[in-house]
Amino acid sequence: MAKNVVLEPVIALCIFRLLVSTVNAFAPSAWSKAHATFYGGSDASGTMGTIPCKKSGGVRFTINGRDYFELVLISNVGGAGSIQSVSIKGSQTNWMTMSRNWGANWQSNSYLNGQSLSFMVTATDGESRIFQDIVPSNWAFGQTFSSLVQF
Repeated sequence: MAKNVVLEPVIALCIFRLLVSTVNAFAPSAWSKAHATFYGGSDASGTMGTIPCKKSGGVRFTINGRDYFELVLISNVGGAGSIQSVSIKGSQTNWMTMSRNWGANWQSNSYLNGQSLSFMVTATDGESRIFQDIVPSNWAFGQTFSSLVQF
């Protein structure tokens, strides 16, 4: 019994030293240039939306995905600077609510190929804008479309 009591801390210390010697948390890596974007919450409340963002140019929409999956990156958003909700409308559909995938990426699980696309974007300050037929019917995945409209 006494042997186990002495060996357990020694084993734990050996494992800790092994981990520290093989992983240098301060070494340069691809992660060292990362940054964080806060969308509010308990750890960063008020970091977004307290000062209006002035952006040059209009809101941009980058369409990624494949067939029944449109992943839309919405960027260069002025005003509050962050998005609360997005809806998408194909030229042959009604408005459909998109869901946030991650960050500023919004997704739709609809087949919208060959249709012009419109977006209704609501910022976190409640301001909404409609981007009517911002994406032409001959769009392809990977393309970015810029509007003249800004928040």
